[in-house]
Amino acid sequence: MGRAAVGLGAAAAVLVAVAALIVVAVDHDNAAFAAPRHTGKAHEEKGIHKIKHVIVIMQENRSFDSYFGTFPGADGIPMRDGIPSVCLPHLEGGPCERPYHDLHFRNKGGPHGAADFARDMDGGRLDGFLMHAEQARTGCRDPNDPECSRKGPVDVMGYHDAREIPNYWTYARNYVLQDHMFEPNASWSLPAHLFMVSEWSARCTTTDPFSCTNALQAPGSPPDRTHLLRRPPIYAWTDLTYLLHRYGVSWRYYVFKGYEPDCEDDKMFCKPVPQNAQTPGIWNPLPWFTTVRDDHQVRDVVSLRHYFTAARLGRLPAVSWIIPSQSVSEHPPGTVNAGEKYVTRLINAAMRSPEWKSTAIFLTWDDWGGFYDHVKPPKVDGNGYGFRVPGLVISPYARRGYIDHEILSFDAYVKFIEDDFLGGQALDPRTDGRPDPRPAVREHIAILGNLVHDFDFDQPPRRPLLLRER
Repeated sequence: MGRAAVGLGAAAAVLVAVAALIVVAVDHDNAAFAAPRHTGKAHEEKGIHKIKHVIVIMQENRSFDSYFGTFPGADGIPMRDGIPSVCLPHLEGGPCERPYHDLHFRNKGGPHGAADFARDMDGGRLDGFLMHAEQARTGCRDPNDPECSRKGPVDVMGYHDAREIPNYWTYARNYVLQDHMFEPNASWSLPAHLFMVSEWSARCTTTDPFSCTNALQAPGSPPDRTHLLRRPPIYAWTDLTYLLHRYGVSWRYYVFKGYEPDCEDDKMFCKPVPQNAQTPGIWNPLPWFTTVRDDHQVRDVVSLRHYFTAARLGRLPAVSWIIPSQSVSEHPPGTVNAGEKYVTRLINAAMRSPEWKSTAIFLTWDDWGGFYDHVKPPKVDGNGYGFRVPGLVISPYARRGYIDHEILSFDAYVKFIEDDFLGGQALDPRTDGRPDPRPAVREHIAILGNLVHDFDFDQPPRRPLLLRER
């Protein structure tokens, strides 16, 4: 058989596999709106168990300092007499540059892969952000290469405040702001989304979990409409949905139809890549998890319109993850005001829901996007943490105007879900019934804080704070 025939045969096999997955993934209305299954062991409504619905809203590519670096009381940009006291060098020398208030809604950011993290860190000096972003914008031929740039000044030292993102600051003033929420991995978006649902990023050769090895940067990207011939990845390690399914806890992964918020393999610029609930992709990786397919749970990956219907009808699942499309993701070149409007709409829907009194919303951003942050991340298990990202807790039981200074990562979301719905059962190879070779049990890392501290379960549930979807 000739090379062309072999290539066509392999391509056909991949297309068949993708087509089969798409058929399984069709988000049937009956499945999407079915009443939530049993949500774990019976318990009294006290403490953490007053929360029956956890919603994790994941946005894109902003550091903590870029959004809340001047928020009163937070561990923000170091100041002296109201002027930033930090000043980073330019690539070609000259006067250094201080953080500055950026009035623009549209930003460019900088490179944000594993190697870029190391360059920005610069051995712990945290002074490589500006030089590295400038270096990535010069001397390139391919505009889609992550080392290339668009025209215009580098803006990684810019920060926003209530003038550009008033709703985010209002949530911070009235609920909980976390100023030490770290990306769980020192890398880009795909590993971050894998960590969000499984606390690991790995590359596997078979469906045997023990074929998986650590992959901080390149776990393998799912095929999408522009890469149908790409060999599908195998995500064979254990993810949280395995435990949720095992204990009968309902979940949904809501995907906003549009274009992917980021580029393949952490590139800064690329052609738009379509995404929807039936398109496994970088921000929709669950359909390629062995557990999700074996448990016939691909149907729980649904379009975002089902979220609004479920919230309105009081039929939210126990656990919801919500990911954006590019236009509302806040990932450069997406605008911060479009993203804030979209997030406000999501939160307002939850607040209008008959289930608001039993809901907790965790809002965060998946990685730092190349933007400056002044806090050196703790190092754990060789994979992270990455730089700080904004984190907010919004709930009728959230503390009012509280700033949580604990060290946190997305692993704290997993721990909260496990403690609330699974009786504390963790993604631990020794006890979860599906062992894998992950380097650490992230929930058990001693420095990880506990999100329970962000709540006051003794207070009467607070009324919704509906904000304008401007």
